[in-house]
Amino acid sequence: MATHVTASSDDLWRSIRREAEAAVVADPFLEASAAFILDQGELGGALAFLIGRRIGRAEVDRAQFARAAREAYAAEPALVDAAAVDLTAVVRRDPAISGFLPPLLNFKGYAALQAWRVSNWLWRQDRPDLALLMQSAAADQLQISIHPSAQIGTAVFLDHGTGIIIGALASVGDEVTILQNVTIARHQDDPRHAPTIGRGVLLSAGATVIGHLSIGDFAKIGAGALVTSDVPAGCTAIGVPARLTNCAEAETSAQS
Repeated sequence: MATHVTASSDDLWRSIRREAEAAVVADPFLEASAAFILDQGELGGALAFLIGRRIGRAEVDRAQFARAAREAYAAEPALVDAAAVDLTAVVRRDPAISGFLPPLLNFKGYAALQAWRVSNWLWRQDRPDLALLMQSAAADQLQISIHPSAQIGTAVFLDHGTGIIIGALASVGDEVTILQNVTIARHQDDPRHAPTIGRGVLLSAGATVIGHLSIGDFAKIGAGALVTSDVPAGCTAIGVPARLTNCAEAETSAQS
């Protein structure tokens, strides 16, 4: 799962703690926000607390979701490695971010993705009720709904996040960037099959990808586009219904 780790999650955790300590010294008002980092001994513990805090409405819900996350991380440490890769991807791809602490504390897309990783683990452990409860809570509190049966790679960036829907059985590859109000879902006439999104794809704001189709590696889907058929690797799809552009450029680049 964590094929894109450039530094260990332990190294990343040390960097996050240093940033948190410096932030509190610079502005004591941040102490309440950063306390859960400074109180934890490792990244998994901080992530579990973060998930509970971000998607739980009541204290009992926050405790339940944090407990489920700790259980998942203990059973499958690769989930923590994946979270480290995701956070590194945010910093690498968002030019407005210069450190790990801001997206960890503030980016609801990152929190929703980590909550999904736990709900997916629960789904795979044949615990669908709690998995779906986590999906519902994340949708309610973060306005991002990711079905626990979906498959999502690492280094995925949910930018802004509001209104993102990733439906049941959808597959999203590594290094994908998804902007706000994007929908990836099955077609009602073929509920057995969902879209497959390749590596490095960009799904721009308001795009809808629906049906039994594949979007090839490093393709780009324009803002507001409606995609109902395959998009080859490297192509751009724009409009309603979507039409393909730049495919010749993609083929030339691949051959060179």
